[in-house]
Amino acid sequence: MALVKYNNNSISAVTSASSIPSGALTHIKTLTASSSATLSFVHGTDGVVLDSTYPIYKFEFINIHHSAQSNFLFQGSIDGGSNYNTTITSTVFSAYHRENDSGTSLAYQTGDDQAQGTAFQLLYGSGGTQNDSGGAGELQIFNPSSNTFVKHFIAKFQFMSYHDPAYSFNYYVAGYFNNTNDIDAIQFKMSSGNIDSGSIKLYGIKDS
Repeated sequence: MALVKYNNNSISAVTSASSIPSGALTHIKTLTASSSATLSFVHGTDGVVLDSTYPIYKFEFINIHHSAQSNFLFQGSIDGGSNYNTTITSTVFSAYHRENDSGTSLAYQTGDDQAQGTAFQLLYGSGGTQNDSGGAGELQIFNPSSNTFVKHFIAKFQFMSYHDPAYSFNYYVAGYFNNTNDIDAIQFKMSSGNIDSGSIKLYGIKDS
């Protein structure tokens, strides 16, 4: 994205706010959890946009806290949120470091990926309920309204695991919805219990 620099003369010549180019990242919707079983972003519902308006959609996750030891998951829908069972093929790998420096790891997570599966896809695993624990990260989905191509996604998360001693855990997830219908809704949930607290922000990213 090009950097636009204004001087005093150019600013004084502006006749309306729309004359100043807006940024590429546009906030669409924020959902805040409060012992929530699910958080869903459905196109056309409560101000949510998830169509051809933007070629890339980005979700940001802030202080996601668990009500139970569980995994954080997501899935897409092609029927406005009536069903979340779109076919996914994905890859997952992770890195961790224990708080007491007793162990580290970098490994592919065979049990967390999918090969033409329709289950909810793991974004990160082993989240804990400690008061000081939680997860944060981001998920990008590309061209969700394409009727020609599959829909790719990339996610990365950092969280504190429930183990003793706790881990600093990084999860990296990527894959695609193997469907050429519109992905018009995205849902997030835990594998067990609720999303105790935290917020999810949806942004649209314009063409460069």
